[in-house]
Amino acid sequence: MRVFAGQLLFVITICAFVYSCAHNPYAKTNKKYKKQSKQLAKSLRPLPNQLLLDSAIMPVYAVGTTNFDLRKPNFVIIHHTAQNSCEQTLKTFTLERTKVSAHYVICKDGTIHHMLNDYLRAWQAGISKWGNFTDINSSSIGIELDNNGSEPFPETQITSLVKLLDTLKRNYSIPTANFIGHADVAPGRKNDPSAFFPWQSLAQRGFGLWYDTTAVVVPEYFNAPQALRIIGYNVKDTLAAIHSFKIHFVPQDTLAKRTLTADDKKILFDLSRRYQ
Repeated sequence: MRVFAGQLLFVITICAFVYSCAHNPYAKTNKKYKKQSKQLAKSLRPLPNQLLLDSAIMPVYAVGTTNFDLRKPNFVIIHHTAQNSCEQTLKTFTLERTKVSAHYVICKDGTIHHMLNDYLRAWQAGISKWGNFTDINSSSIGIELDNNGSEPFPETQITSLVKLLDTLKRNYSIPTANFIGHADVAPGRKNDPSAFFPWQSLAQRGFGLWYDTTAVVVPEYFNAPQALRIIGYNVKDTLAAIHSFKIHFVPQDTLAKRTLTADDKKILFDLSRRYQ
């Protein structure tokens, strides 16, 4: 009887394993993920001397410091997927030929897919710039929200996002001002997350800065491009920078015009002081 029970347990275990593999459509890509992460881990093992060029003057013995840890992300970049479903995005990020990825994907129902270890570099920001940072991928965590760009973000999705942002901010001490959008770091090239995204609500929770134009008087010498630059925008194309600024901070301007009104200048002036 005991032998039968043992055999039964073994069969059940095998069946459960086979079932789980058969019903995970990403089993193969998960295997590739593990293989790639192991290869990257190997590159961390050699002592510093082993990484020097042959032409360098080598010391007699290797000396590895004892004071180090992993590099930590300093920015969070928020995107909308511009696709029609969460499943479509998951597939996109698991096809090698697409060359795009993100650390997290949040579905409309609030499900959070953690697709890449936070310490690894995702391919999510592309050619981008924020302040003096030009390699945003190397210093940020990318979060994709399942949204086609022309629809509101469900409350369940935003609730999950806030919980995730709270965890990331706490774990990595990410500054409040460093929660930004893809459009912010890539003016003229990207427009996500769209004007439907609730930046003001997130700022009230400590994720990103917001403005207060009460009693704000814009000085005569005010320089709008300089203010945009202070905030972090790349002003190589000033009109594109204004467009991205308005997507983030003036979403009620549904046309996201590339001109600044008197009220826009008050917002920009107040923000430039907060970002300094």
